[in-house]
Order: sequence, then structure tokens, then C-alpha cells
Amino acid sequence: MLTCFGFEFGKSTENIKGIKTNHKKMNSYLESVKKQFEYYKMLGEKTFEQIPEEKLFWQLNEESNSISMIVKHLNGNMLSRWTDFLTTDGEKEWRKRDEEFDNDIKTKSELLSKWNEGWECLFNAIDPLTDKDLEKEVYIRNMGHSIFEAINRQLAHYPYHIGQIVFIGKIIQNKDWNSLSIPKGKSKEYNQEKFSKPKRKEHFTDDL
Repeated sequence: MLTCFGFEFGKSTENIKGIKTNHKKMNSYLESVKKQFEYYKMLGEKTFEQIPEEKLFWQLNEESNSISMIVKHLNGNMLSRWTDFLTTDGEKEWRKRDEEFDNDIKTKSELLSKWNEGWECLFNAIDPLTDKDLEKEVYIRNMGHSIFEAINRQLAHYPYHIGQIVFIGKIIQNKDWNSLSIPKGKSKEYNQEKFSKPKRKEHFTDDL
């Protein structure tokens, strides 16, 4: 008897329905993950648009990272984690992590090239994934991760750094900053607009 995700084939139609439901949930998870990554990518890009080029390399102090340093680190992490995602360790031998924190990007064009290269690697790895891939195990520094754990690890790590990018952008722009979320003093109007719509099932990024 074949068992998959705790359901046994050949026993009843209820088991088959359960497996179909489980597959649907897993595909829904993958779609949600893609939208979450796209959302945080957008936050970073909307920050870059507001910042004068020379400020992309500004450091608050010696221990702080500039926006360009954070982008360089994200690029290194993404290339390492998502290259041959299902078949090789996520910490590649060719990665030079310490060098990711050298503030040596010189132009906005170079920064955007690093940014886009990293995200392209990520989406090229995630887009082909199926629910069957979610049963597999991958390694990061020889530590086993389920595919869920590996994806969720990066889905926490990247927003952490993109939040830093946005925060630095707000410091630089001060009163000239264009809010990327609900503007101050506008929560009531925002909620009224949302609650004026009927209850529905959709991803929060669909309504941005």
C-alpha cells in the first residue's frame, strides 16, 4: 500500500481527496512564497528610486552597513543558497561572505545589477518547484532542512535586510521620504477602505 503525506492509497476515496487537498495547499504555499518575495523585492526597489545615487554608499558609522553593502550581501547569499538549490549545499565553497561587506560598489547601475542577479537566481530556483519537491531535503552548512524550512529561512532573512534598506532610506530622505506602507495618520481611512469590501480569499499583495 502506498503512503504519501500520511494518506494511504487504495483504502478509500476519502484518502484520495485528502491527498488532493494536501497538494493544493502545498501549491498554494509556493504561490504565496513567490508573492512574498516579490513584495519585499518591490520595497527595496521603491527605496532605491528615492535615494540620491551617492547616498546608496553612505554609512552611518564604521560598524553600520550602507545600502550598497546590504545589497552585495543579499546577492552573495542568494547566489549561494539558490544555485542548484535541490542538489548542493546552500553554503557554496566559492562564496566569499566576508567580502560581501566591503563597501566597494561604485555606481547605482552596479548595485542594481547585483540586486537583479540575486533575485533572478532565487526565482529561477523557486518557479519550477512542485508540491513533490517539498518532500525533499536540502542542506545548509551540512545541516538538513526540509524545503519548507529552507525557503522560510530565507523568507525571514531577506526581509530583515530589506527592512534595514528601507530604514536607511528613511533616515536619508527624512521629510522627503515617500511612505511604502500606510502613511502616518492615514490608518483610519485605510481600514475603512479595506473593511468596505466583502470578506474574500486573496493574498495581501494582490491589493497593493
